[in-house]
Formats: sequence, structure tokens, C-alpha cells
Amino acid sequence: MTSEGTEVTVRSLAGGGDGVATLDDGRAVFIPRAAAGDRLRLRSVQLHARYARAAIDAVIVAGPGRVDPPCPHYINDRCGGCQLMHLDAPTQRAAKARIAGDALRRIGHVEIDDPPVAPPPDPFAYRTRITLTIWRGLLGYHPLQDAVRVFDLHDCLIARPEIREVHAVVRSHRSLLPGDGTRVAFRLDRDGGRHVVVSTPEGASAWTGAKTLHRALSDAGLAVCIWWHPAGGRPRALAGAETPWPATVFEQVHPAVGNQVRAAAIEALGEIGGQVAWDLYAGIGETTVALAARGAMVVSVERDRAAVALAVTLGPAGPDRRTGSVEEVIATLPAATIVVTNPPRTGMAASVTDALTASTVSTIAYISCDPATLARDLQRLAPRFRVRSVTAYDQFPQTAHLETLAILEQR
Repeated sequence: MTSEGTEVTVRSLAGGGDGVATLDDGRAVFIPRAAAGDRLRLRSVQLHARYARAAIDAVIVAGPGRVDPPCPHYINDRCGGCQLMHLDAPTQRAAKARIAGDALRRIGHVEIDDPPVAPPPDPFAYRTRITLTIWRGLLGYHPLQDAVRVFDLHDCLIARPEIREVHAVVRSHRSLLPGDGTRVAFRLDRDGGRHVVVSTPEGASAWTGAKTLHRALSDAGLAVCIWWHPAGGRPRALAGAETPWPATVFEQVHPAVGNQVRAAAIEALGEIGGQVAWDLYAGIGETTVALAARGAMVVSVERDRAAVALAVTLGPAGPDRRTGSVEEVIATLPAATIVVTNPPRTGMAASVTDALTASTVSTIAYISCDPATLARDLQRLAPRFRVRSVTAYDQFPQTAHLETLAILEQR
């Protein structure tokens, strides 16, 4: 049994951002908020059959790159929104490169060095969307490794200033919001419009505070569209816009880096004029537009009907836009030679990778927000495709997440 006060030296960071060290009995111990090279004294050691988890009691010797985090919530409330704010920017990127490289080698069986990680233009104040939870009258994030409790969020340093202004007003009028379990999303649309989306849980009563909250925001000089999204129902705009932008469709939370990744993916495909291209998990169609602009005949697939409708509004005529899940639709698509795929964090279903392996596709640009599921899918695609290049992007500074672009070509 390992007692409190055990000292360890952290050798690396694991996926998710926890430090990894070894206990005297040989078990790996995972430690949040650690830095590679730290000499730590541990507390709250929880032993499991093959590993352990622990918290930091004291930093005896700080590893290289450790800094004082600028956000008071990070230390005082153990905010779960960020995982790496205790590291400087170069150390964060180096850790993410190792996390991505390890996943690709260990899970994907890809012989590759740690990929380079492109730095972001703005390590703070970049997020165009944050989502908070109401719990016992508090509006905030969950503490680290605690999916129940919520701490009172005063400010979020990684959110855009426009969002932080709205949050400050809503926080001071939180009595107008529904009760426990309600999620409140603050987001900016592509034109800079501000939105508050209040999502109530199953069984909650109809929300009646929207118009009063909107008046409070207007009195503060803020133009905001207020939405209510009841469980199992459709989101509806209750105040602030006659023809509201659909605030529930998915968009990247760091648009500048998202645009950078998309441009790199399209450029890596080379000359694509006249070729049939699939844009899988197409969202609001930004990649579809970019492919069409290069002369490709694009077939896009997206399951969110609101996103497809917005894509039709924003994009040019010509692309064949299909509505439905990729798993259901891919077998009906016309033969293609190139694919851009940007799946959610869970990656692509096995039926999708099987369909790609059996298709006429010669080149795939795979944009991923999770190195582990990317690596799994690369292994599934390996009988037909080899990895030509991998580049990572620090799209989510201060967190353990990153965006990765893998270019695959037919063997």
C-alpha cells in the first residue's frame, strides 16, 4: 500500500494532460497539473489494480516549463476547463506533440516522429463558445474530475472578450435562469453576433425568464439573441433577433486555427480540378466551399439539418449536399478520388473506414481533434492507405486537446 507523502518524478504527460510517474511498487500513477521533470510529493493516492491516481501535495522541484497559471480558477477551484495552464506555451506544444506521436505509434502502428505542432495566433481569449452548467444556484464549469459539482465562474480567460461581457451580465442575473442541470452556452456567430443558448434537462418547466434577461443585456449595451433548447425539443429564439442565426450548429471554437487547418488540408490535396471529392462530416460547408473553389465536384455529408440549410445559404450552388449520418449515406455516394473527413472526437465508425478502404478514393485529408481515435482509424485504413504526413495544430491552447491533420494516400 502506498502512503500519503510518497515522492515521485514525472517522466511525461499522458493523453488528457495528466503527468505520469512510477510508484515504488511499479504501478504507473497519473497526476493532474503535473509537468514532465517535476519532483512531487503526492496526496490522495488512489490505488487500482494496474495503475494509480493522485493529486499534488507539493512541488519539490519544478520541471522545465512550469509557470504560475494566470487564472485564479485554475488553482483555487481546480477548473476542469483547462489542463495545461501551468505550462508555458512551448512546453504545452512539446507535450502535445509527444501525446500525438505516442498515439500514432502505439495505437495506429504508424512509424512516425512526433508531429510538429503549429502555434496558435492567440493563446488566450480565443474561444468563440463556452458552455456552463447550473448547480445549486451556481453558474460555472465543473471542477477537475468532478462531473457533478460546479464552481461559480467569475471569468474565463480563454473565452473571447465579447463572450466574457455577456457572461458577466448573465451571471449577475442568474436568478432568471432555470434550475439545476441547465446548461448555458455563450457563443459568437461568424458575423460577430452574440448568442446565449439555455438548454434545460428532461422534465424541466418552460423557461420564462428570457425576455427579462434580454432587457438586462440590452440595458448593458449588448445585442444578444436568447435561445431556449428544451430536452427532446427544437431550439427556439425567444428574444433578440427576428431571423436568428442557428446558434446550435457546430462551428470551430477557434476559427483562426480552424481556417488554417482547412487551408492546409486543401493545399495538401494538390490539383483537384474536375475530380469528385467527398466532404464528410461537413458541418456548415466551409470545406465544401473551399473544394468547389478549386474546381472539385463536391458531395458533402452532414447529419445536422440546420447546418446543411446554413451551408446552402452560405455556399455556392453546385455541390451535392446530402443530409444524414456518414455511416448511413456513404454507400450511396458516387465514386470519388479524394476525401476530406473531419469527424467528431469519437472518430469514424468502422463501417465508414471499411467503405473508404473498399472505395476508389486515392487521397484522404483526415482532420482530427483526438489523436487516439485518429490513430485507431489509421490502423483500420492501413490495408489500403499509407500515411504521407501528419501535422498538429494548437487549436485549443491551455488544454490537452489539439487538432491533427493526416494526409493519406493509396498504397
